[in-house]
Amino acid sequence: MNDSLISIILPTYNRAHFLPACLDSVFAQTYTNWELVVIDDGSTDSTVEVLEKYSDPRIVYIYQDNQGVSAARNTGIAQCKGEYIALLDSDDEWMPKKLEIQLKYMQANGFEICQTNEIWVRKGKRVNQPAKYVKPEGWFFEASLNMCLISPSCTMFTRKAWGDIGPFDVHMPSCEDYDMWLRACLVYPIGLVSEQLTIKHGGREDQLSNCVPCADLYRIRALVKILQCGKLDADQAATAMQELETKVLIYRQGCEKRGKNDEADKVWNLFCMIRDGKEIPLNTLR
Repeated sequence: MNDSLISIILPTYNRAHFLPACLDSVFAQTYTNWELVVIDDGSTDSTVEVLEKYSDPRIVYIYQDNQGVSAARNTGIAQCKGEYIALLDSDDEWMPKKLEIQLKYMQANGFEICQTNEIWVRKGKRVNQPAKYVKPEGWFFEASLNMCLISPSCTMFTRKAWGDIGPFDVHMPSCEDYDMWLRACLVYPIGLVSEQLTIKHGGREDQLSNCVPCADLYRIRALVKILQCGKLDADQAATAMQELETKVLIYRQGCEKRGKNDEADKVWNLFCMIRDGKEIPLNTLR
């Protein structure tokens, strides 16, 4: 394993309470040739005070007005220096050998993108993952259409891969990872380190999955983007179209139950246009 620089991209917004555990897990890494790019996305809590307790030249601190996690990650990656890029959410943690094992696995097997298995913690208690969330390895674009099968805090990729799949979509306040990994799975096989080297916390009301309404609309946006990218073969396009119809129907039913019939009709009409081979502007799905 060579001594490649790994840039750790850590966006944070009012997560001062969780930052110490996250930061401690970075400083505990057995692989030490890293830089930690912290993007403070307009925090108004004690985030700065927490970071000041960690005096290390490998930390790069960037402050920006609140723009969302996608813009924060894009900012960090644009300014980082590493050949490899590892994502870490500010409420997650890594096991001490995460970077060492993952980098070695990528280099030994020629993967441009790789993730690790993870431990799930919900409301402070470790829980078992449902079988449908088991992570695959290799080429699994079709399987990733149904649901996001890659976790940001588990993921490391090369700068070359980022050039092919980035940036994150700043118009997606949620499901931005689903959108990104659809593009990734289309052009790269994804490596998997079998060890559980990431601790993923969840089950809190302040998480994006709970704070952003109508996540299904953003999954629809991601599917429209991938269908309109011009890179799918006939089988991939047919599978993606089938998944788009399924998600549109679910979203439509939800709108109708809430009395939002105009929104239900709008999204269904847009689907019909896509099904008929017409291009639609993505700003209609925001």
